[in-house]
This record gives sequence, C-alpha cells and structure tokens, in this order.
Amino acid sequence: MKLSDFLQHEAESSKGPQVDAGCWVAQQQFQELGVDLDEAIETALNVPVSVHCWQADDVRGLERREGEVDSGGLQATGGYPGAARTGDEIRQDFEMAASLIPGTLRFNLHAMYAETGTKAVERDELEPQHFSTWIDWCKRHGWGLDFNPTCFAHPMAADGLTLSHPKRAVRQFWTRHCLACRSISRHIARQLGECVCNIWIPDGRKDSTVDRKAPRQRLIQSLDAILEKKMPKVVDTVESKLFGIGLEDYTVGSHEFYLLYAATRGVGVCFDMGHFHPTETIADKISAAVLFVNRILIHASRGIRWDSDHVVRFTDDLRAVCDEAVRSGALKKILWATDFFDASINRVAAWVVGVRALRKAILYALLEPWQLAKQAEAANDGAAKLALEERRAELPFGAVWDYACMQADVPVGLAWLADVRSYEERVLASRS
Repeated sequence: MKLSDFLQHEAESSKGPQVDAGCWVAQQQFQELGVDLDEAIETALNVPVSVHCWQADDVRGLERREGEVDSGGLQATGGYPGAARTGDEIRQDFEMAASLIPGTLRFNLHAMYAETGTKAVERDELEPQHFSTWIDWCKRHGWGLDFNPTCFAHPMAADGLTLSHPKRAVRQFWTRHCLACRSISRHIARQLGECVCNIWIPDGRKDSTVDRKAPRQRLIQSLDAILEKKMPKVVDTVESKLFGIGLEDYTVGSHEFYLLYAATRGVGVCFDMGHFHPTETIADKISAAVLFVNRILIHASRGIRWDSDHVVRFTDDLRAVCDEAVRSGALKKILWATDFFDASINRVAAWVVGVRALRKAILYALLEPWQLAKQAEAANDGAAKLALEERRAELPFGAVWDYACMQADVPVGLAWLADVRSYEERVLASRS
C-alpha cells in the first residue's frame, strides 16, 4: 500500500465504533487491576503541558540586531523548508499543532521572541508591552504562558559567560535582563494565571578549568539579586546542564549546584532530560527532589549521544519519568514542558509527535497498578510485583490512547499526519 493511501485510510477510520469497542475491552482488563480508566484519561488530559516556541523557527528569535550572533551552544540542525520567520507565523504554526494535540496546553516563550516593531530593544530593557501580542493570543485560546530569560545568542555572552562573568558590568547586564524577565512574568501571571520563569545560562569553560568555585560564588550573588523579591503567581526555576558546545569541561550551573540552590532558596528546579550524562535518567531524581524543593519543572527532551534535543518519543526513559511522577505523588507538583528543536523534519509535525508522546506517557503512568505493586513490594513479594508490571505491558494501551484522543476531539492514530501534510502544502511551502 502506498503511504498516501495508508494515510487516507487512517483518516477515514480514525473515529468510530472500533475505537469505542477497543477501549471497552481495555476498560474491563484494567479494572481487574484496580485502575479506573475514565479517571486516568481525565487526569492525563488535564495535566498542563507547556510547549516551547523555539521549535517553530530553529531557535532564531525575533530580535532586530545586525550581524550574526553565536547561538551559545544551541544548534538546530537540518534545512527542512517552512521555518517560521515572524511571530505571526509561529502563532499560526502552533495553532495548527495544537488542533492535533490532546489535552490542556500552555505556551513557553523565550525573551528573544519580543516583538518590538522596527525598534531594537536591548534585553535588559524589555517590558511587558513587547509581549502583549503573545499574551492576548494565549488569552484568546485559553492557554497559559510561561517565560524564559534568553542568556545566549548575544554579544554579551560571546565568551560563554553571563551571570557568573568575572566582569561586573557583564553580570549586571544579565542580572537586569533576568529582573526584566521576572517583571514580564509577573505581568503575564496577572493576565493569565501562574507563570513559570525558568533561568538557564550557558556559563562554562572549554577545557581544564582550574578555578571552579569563584564562578559559582558569582552566580550565587547574581541569582540572589534576581530572585530577592518574591512575585505572586510567578514560579521561579533554575535549570542545570552537563555541558555545552565549546563548554565541554565545566558548567557553572551544574545539577548539584542548582539542586542545592533551589533547596536553600525556596525556588523550583528544572530537570531537562537531555542535560545529564548520556546514560543517566532523571526518573530516580524526582522522588528525592520532591522532598526538598517547592516545584520541579521537567523539560521533556531526547538526547542521542549528547544533549541533541531530538523530538520526544514514547521511550523507556520518558515512561520511567512519568511512572515515577505518579508513584511518588508528584504529578501535580511537577510542571511539564517540552524542549526540543529539529530543523530536519516538518516542524509542526515535530511538535505534534513530541507533545503527544509526553501526554501518552503521562496516561500510561496513570494506568499502572502501582498500588498493588507497592503492596507486593511491602510484602517482599518480588514475583508478584514483576508480574503486575508485565501485565500492564500486555494490556491494549493503544486502544486507550485512541479513545483519549477521540475524547479530546483530535485525530486518532496517524490521521493527524494528513492534516500536517495539507498544512505544509497550503502554508509552509510558500515560505522562502
């Protein structure tokens, strides 16, 4: 069968009695394990997922500045046509993606997506008015809005140092920028409700760093100045990273640094799934961190060999993270977001694949008979615990996911791909 014929078949059969029937069978099987299917679906669809804007334009931003600026270690590889070039095009693309993604959505914006008209505005002078179009747009669609300082791709970050820079003037510039971003976040929160303001910086060195303590002392001073004033409904988080391009030897904002900072300063911590050792998973960190920090922000990403920000998929790592969130009772304490950028495929499709995968993993975690497994573990019945885990893997999860999509009034199966292809032909192909 040709791909076009297959997609047509998927579109025609995406809704109907077969979905209901498949879910009915699954419901009986999950019920035997003490899992309420309807409750799990409702909970999974109501978990807000904050979707990153930078997938649409390959992390280019909308700033008006002459000359090329180093990306600060952020590279979107590939040359697939149709990248968004303006704020309007980003919004148009996301509206298309959102129509194909089930569940509650938020939007996640970086400061370099300010819309300042023909006037160039420095980052430490940004104000809420420069993001009014984004705020009004989210309000119309009923989406929350989160915000991020952009401490990269700028002349003042050319040597890979920002808030930990040895030069006081550079640190002050980035401190002012972060303070401006928190003020913008406060304005967003007043308009749209709770706003996450996540701080990530690229600071580090390429090779054989001798003084690792002093930059961290300077970073503490900068962060303390930025976060001194509490802002209602603004959730402040700090994000670590193992290394960056050109910063392979030493990262100032390491996992240990930010985890301890968050625990002692009363702010949230961000775990980006691609920001750790290639074989390291963040799942086990959740039950530990939740005991000490106010909030945990998860950036769902997928690294291949390094922090390559590949499109999120329904992988063992992602399922393990969501399982642990449910088992530890942290599902509501966790802030869920996506963070990937792939310029080698249709960018709208990348959003749809990645966000649907995260939502799918959350639903899968809610279908685990973990209470029974917990009882078996407490009774030292390891065999029963393993058998329960195996039973979940055997049950028809695909039918449950299809039913959840149908409940959310979005395409089932691969039917959404035909919609993206049509959008590419009608809209994306016209972009040079």
